[in-house]
Amino acid sequence: MNNNVVLQMRHIAMKFDGVQVLDDVNFTLRSGEVQALVGENGAGKSTLMKILIGMHQPTAGEIECKGNVVRFRNIKDSQANGISMIFQEFNQVKHLTVMENIYLGREPLTKAGLMDYKAMFKQSKQLLESMGVEISPNMYVRELTVAKQQLVEIAKALSNKAEILIMDEPTSALSNKEIEHLMNMIGMLKRAGKSIIFISHKLEEIYRICDYVTVLRDGKHIYSGLLNGLDEKDLIKMMVDREITEMYPKEKVNAKDIVLEVKGLARNHEFQNINFEVREGEILGLAGLMGAGRTEVIETIMGIRKADSGEIFIRGKRIRNRLAADAIKNGILMAPEDRKKNGLVLKLTVKDNLLMSALRKCVKAGYIRHNLEKQYAEYYIKELNIRGTLNQICSTLSGGNQQKIVLGRVLNADPDLIILDEPTRGIDVKTKSEIHKLMSDLAKRGKAILMVSSEMGEILGMSDRIVVLHEGEQMITLKREEADANIIMQYAMGKKEVLVV
Repeated sequence: MNNNVVLQMRHIAMKFDGVQVLDDVNFTLRSGEVQALVGENGAGKSTLMKILIGMHQPTAGEIECKGNVVRFRNIKDSQANGISMIFQEFNQVKHLTVMENIYLGREPLTKAGLMDYKAMFKQSKQLLESMGVEISPNMYVRELTVAKQQLVEIAKALSNKAEILIMDEPTSALSNKEIEHLMNMIGMLKRAGKSIIFISHKLEEIYRICDYVTVLRDGKHIYSGLLNGLDEKDLIKMMVDREITEMYPKEKVNAKDIVLEVKGLARNHEFQNINFEVREGEILGLAGLMGAGRTEVIETIMGIRKADSGEIFIRGKRIRNRLAADAIKNGILMAPEDRKKNGLVLKLTVKDNLLMSALRKCVKAGYIRHNLEKQYAEYYIKELNIRGTLNQICSTLSGGNQQKIVLGRVLNADPDLIILDEPTRGIDVKTKSEIHKLMSDLAKRGKAILMVSSEMGEILGMSDRIVVLHEGEQMITLKREEADANIIMQYAMGKKEVLVV
């Protein structure tokens, strides 16, 4: 293993408002190494990386980069030392071109002091070609897929002479094909001697691409070492301080009355002739690859999109959801995939977000009773094990706790049907287990749940029945005991006759 150390973070500590967020954390990175940084949401991963790039100043500890002790006051300082971070939410100007984004703030100039578009185009084209990326430098960023926007971020970092790249949940919004391309890109960067810090909750990706792993838990450094030979169960145990023996606790139920029935649902160019029902106490999983139409189907049920044909019934009564407000009145609530954009008002408090769907419960004689607000909010904070206070601003919470608040808001309205779109996306192992237990408990109480998930383990482990879609076509409906990963994947790829392997 390469012992050429390019970065050391020693005895790093950080406090926010008197709360110890990091405590004596050490981190070492070598040249040409891909190192995973793992831990629960709130373990301190993001804070440690923000210290590394100069966004936060540590209360103790030091950073050594390429043999020199450094103190980065801002992001420009870290970039000048060859360190760049690719955030989950890209730092891009969507109405500018690819080349303008790559060289934003560092545009080449002519002798007259004007922007040299010819040089910018040439340099961008050479850079993208060297990465094996087919993107025109003249394209607007808003026209690109998320995967290609991510590649532009990598190109931007490389154009800035980055030797150390930090990738924060880089595959969270990518299809399987796009993930494969990114993995190949990381391999190419590694062979070129670049060092990569890879932050992810997806253990299969970590074991595939990473050499080393560092584990943080509750702001403390738990482990650093080679991944080769480290058992996945041992890694999980270090992350959560216990073994998670019931990752998928859903028990088989005797499904009762039909809550949702969908007949012949279709929307032009997106999906056609969709038929299924969801019963009390049942979790119905919608499986399929990116572009299969899963999100489009549930958004049509929710009234976000308009169906061209078909019927939707709730408890035997036909409904027409022209708007999401109609769906809510008809007893349907959804926890959307993008919790930050569509699930929460990040500038509001935990209490405000939890009560948003059921404020009427707190109104007596035309007045909002603040004691009732507090009572309901405190109940869900305790019930869902939310690590946050009533008046804490939601944007300051970890992704896992934000997702719990989205679920709490849904539960507070007491709907007949709960729709969950990627309920554990970007969430640590422990919080994922807690959300799965909550889903199982809701089903035991008779709630009907319709779930979209791209994680095969979640589909197989939490669904009573599974509907598989391929390019808008319903391929099959499987009972839990009939399904396995191989069968689902073949149907998801459009095969009519499945081979048993």
